Amino acid sequence: MNLRTRLKSSEILIAPGVYDGLTATLAEQAGFEALYLSGAAVAYTRLGRPDIGLTSVTEMAETMALVRDRVKLPVIIDADTGFGNALNAQRTIRLYERAGASAVQLEDQSYPKRCGHLADKSLIPASEMAGKIAAMADARNSDDTLIIARTDAIQVEGFAAALERAEAYVSAGADILFIEAPRSSDELTRVAATFKGRIPLLANMVEGGATPIRTASDLQDLGFSIVIFPGGIVRALARTAEDYYASLRANGSNTPFKARMFDFDGLNQRIGTPGMLALGQRYDGQNSE
Repeated sequence: MNLRTRLKSSEILIAPGVYDGLTATLAEQAGFEALYLSGAAVAYTRLGRPDIGLTSVTEMAETMALVRDRVKLPVIIDADTGFGNALNAQRTIRLYERAGASAVQLEDQSYPKRCGHLADKSLIPASEMAGKIAAMADARNSDDTLIIARTDAIQVEGFAAALERAEAYVSAGADILFIEAPRSSDELTRVAATFKGRIPLLANMVEGGATPIRTASDLQDLGFSIVIFPGGIVRALARTAEDYYASLRANGSNTPFKARMFDFDGLNQRIGTPGMLALGQRYDGQNSE
């Protein structure tokens, strides 16, 4: 599916967060139309560290390639700040595009960045961010690779300044607009009222974050085109893993936890083991006469 074409639909696109081939596969099997490869989720899982700019462009591009090798869905990938200046941003979009990304999200924080729902962020000048957006647009191989411009200005400079920055980023050539961390339903409504019909809008739902949690249908009614749930899968799996390890330590067996687990065959069914083994036999000549 072409993401640009999909965004012409009036139905909001729900993109769950993923961080590897397994989570991407399970999300695809659940019936989602697109995925969000979260920089925060990669930091949490690959590094066991917070989202404070520790992941590298090569780690993200490698993860993108592994996800693309496993699923066909459009993938929106987090590019943080572009990992440097405009020239770095150009290299980032080229790497991501070759790895199979469908859309690249760029933000206007200074580097190293931090999670959009953490305090004490700082921003680059709006003109510098606009230059990065234009540089990315010049460097992409295909116009079907979309550029998502994110501003973190609400917490740093205020809501009005965030809208001003967003206007500049639309003018610079962004394909999708992402105003991070509105603090109330009123601010969500005002974002949508300002930009809907002019450019697709993305909303970010983070449990415990600065923005009130709204359903996808609520956000669609306001005028948003995409909603991402970037870190939900990590929070869910981390809670399950904590319970699992505690149970195993206490009981010396997985038996008390088995109702909350796939068994060996169950997991192999979901990752396609029988089909891959059959394919291997086809290629190794075992079925030839």
